[in-house]
Amino acid sequence: MIWKTLGLLPVWVYAVHAQDGSPLSALGLTTHAGKSEVVLSTPMQILISLTVLTLLPAVVMSITPFLRITVVLHFLRQALGTQSTPSNQVLVGLSLFLSLLVMQPVVKQIYKEAWDPMQKGTLTADDAMQAGAKPLKEFLVRFAREKDVRLFVNISKAPAPKNPSELELQVLIPAYILSELKVGFQIGAVLFLPFLVIDLVVASVTLSVGMIQLPPVMISAPFKILLFVMVDGWTLVLGSLLKSFYQ
Repeated sequence: MIWKTLGLLPVWVYAVHAQDGSPLSALGLTTHAGKSEVVLSTPMQILISLTVLTLLPAVVMSITPFLRITVVLHFLRQALGTQSTPSNQVLVGLSLFLSLLVMQPVVKQIYKEAWDPMQKGTLTADDAMQAGAKPLKEFLVRFAREKDVRLFVNISKAPAPKNPSELELQVLIPAYILSELKVGFQIGAVLFLPFLVIDLVVASVTLSVGMIQLPPVMISAPFKILLFVMVDGWTLVLGSLLKSFYQ
C-alpha cells in the first residue's frame, strides 16, 4: 500500500501542474517541457527513502517469524527467572537472524520474480509489486488462521475470496499478526509449566523446613537454569520454533 501511494504521487503532481501550470520546485519536483515526465529531486528522494526506512522495522517485526520468536524468547526468559539475561539486544539479534533464515526462500523468490525483472525493465513497478506480493501471500496464508482471516475480511467489508490467493495484504497481515501472537503465547505457556513445577516444589520445601524469610526464587533459579542447561534447552526451543515454520 505504501509503494502504491508513492507510485501515484508523480501522477497526482503532474495533474496539478497541468491544471495551474505553476512550477513544482517548492515540492522538490521538476517537469520537462513538453513532456509528462515528473522527476523527483534529490532531497525528495531522500525524504521518501527515509520514510520507507522508518517503516521498515515495523514491517520486519510484523510479517516475519520475528514476532513469534521474540514472544517465545521473552516468555522463556521470564520462566527461567533471569530478568535481564540474555539481554534484550541478544534476544532481538537472535530473533532477527532466525527470521532471516526462515524468510530466505521467500526473499529469494521475490527477488527472482519481481525485483530482478523490474531492474531489467521487463516488468513495470505495478507488475513487480503484484509479482512480489504472491510469495509473501503464500507465506502469510500458511500461518494465518482462518478465523482471524474471516474476522478482518468482515471488518474491511471486502468480498469473500474464493481461494486464499485472492486475499489482499491488508487482510492477511493483521490476521497473520494475530495468529502469531496466539501461537507465541501458547508456546510460552507450555514453557512455563516445568519451571512452575520447580518453583512450587522449592516453595513447599522451604516452607516445610521453616525457611520463611528466604525467597524461594533465590533457591529455585539455580535449579531451573541447571535443568535448562542439562536438557540443552536452547537447542530444543529454537529447533522446535524453526521446525514449526517448515511444516
